[in-house]
Amino acid sequence: MQKPRLSFWQIWNMSFGFFGIQFGWGLQMANMSAIYQYLGAKESDIAILWLAAPLTGLIVQPIIGYYSDRTWCGLGRRRPYFLTGAILASLALIAMPNSSTVWMAAGLLWILDASVNVAMEPFRAFVGDMLPAEQRKSGFAMQSLLIGLGAVLSSALPFILTNWFHIAGDGEAGAIPRTVRIAFYIGSVVFFAGVMYTILTTREYPPDDLEAFRKMKEQSSGVGKAFQEIFTGIGSMPKTMRQLAIVQFFTWFALFCMWIYFVPAVATRVFGGTPGSPEYLRGNEWGGLCFSVYNGTAFVFAFVLLALVGKFTARAIHRFCLLCGGAGLILAYAVPNQYLLLGSMVLVGVAWASILSMPYAMLSNAIPAEKMGFYMGVFNFFIVIPQIIASLGLGLIIKSFLGDNPMNAVLLGGISMVGAALCVNLVSRDVDAAGTAAPTQLNAEPVAK
Repeated sequence: MQKPRLSFWQIWNMSFGFFGIQFGWGLQMANMSAIYQYLGAKESDIAILWLAAPLTGLIVQPIIGYYSDRTWCGLGRRRPYFLTGAILASLALIAMPNSSTVWMAAGLLWILDASVNVAMEPFRAFVGDMLPAEQRKSGFAMQSLLIGLGAVLSSALPFILTNWFHIAGDGEAGAIPRTVRIAFYIGSVVFFAGVMYTILTTREYPPDDLEAFRKMKEQSSGVGKAFQEIFTGIGSMPKTMRQLAIVQFFTWFALFCMWIYFVPAVATRVFGGTPGSPEYLRGNEWGGLCFSVYNGTAFVFAFVLLALVGKFTARAIHRFCLLCGGAGLILAYAVPNQYLLLGSMVLVGVAWASILSMPYAMLSNAIPAEKMGFYMGVFNFFIVIPQIIASLGLGLIIKSFLGDNPMNAVLLGGISMVGAALCVNLVSRDVDAAGTAAPTQLNAEPVAK
């Protein structure tokens, strides 16, 4: 089927659910380490408590990708998964800030991450389903733009509630502050509303041959068959996908170092606080504001990406952006001043905009269309495996070799991201063969509503 070129607003509509997803995800990234510490966890325990996030992705994404490739119903192919994930994640966001113990919070993180992955994974395949090859870089750049917008608002939300709306946020050790609880409640509503907007405004293309699709579905039905095909597919990954996997490994190890330890580093090393103290709460809110800055930068830089993809290859763009991100994390370590940290996060935001778009644009040009969802899910392995390694090993490394200083983990992340930029040179130039049609020419026939 020859897919029509879509207009800017059609791509906006089909991507808008990512705004809601990232709003919930941003709350988690900026606040979970602090939530654990509010409930009594030590800095060396935080990494292992984050293990739920990558493990759920490792399990859920390839399964959801496999089954969404084989789904067609009145709601479409990917949209049933958007809806299911949105409902479950919204409920988990309400429950999370009411955790009374560390292990209750860790258990809810498993549920929240599994739900977010159910909603998020099909969105990557959605771009491949709906857009012609020459518009896919624009589609993933639009996702990056909306992810940045959602994350900038969610990351800064506790800071905004305290400083703009003057909601008391000071909490004692063992209690999650009121501002964090309210932020998660708002996130629950935004997550569900954002996903519902995409479901209601965008209809999917049916399979080209419904009869052949039904036969394929029947031949691959059953859980045993699903796992057999998943493991077979992993073993037969396209060469380009394996090359991109190396880049993803170092990139996401760096990001996990930042997500786990940046906010505690700001709260304890820059603001000099201890969990439950006013200084710690202000440091936690400032760390969230820093996350808001890098996400806001990603939002703004996504517009730049929409222009750059018409002039430069995805490989060149991604290499440059990763170098910026690595420099930002290294500078955060070298100059731990609360205001200069905002500048460091601008550089991280440039990398984040590219991380959310360019690898998927390259991958979508290297995998078969009929397995788009499955391979997007398998690609997630190379996001979650480095996070699992970080979860299992960073706590010990921090305690034994890095002086129990979380800012040293941020430095380690910066070095890893520079390594990822160098590994982009390993990726085949074939990923750029889909052309560089200017993404601003998005005015084409509409998708049926």
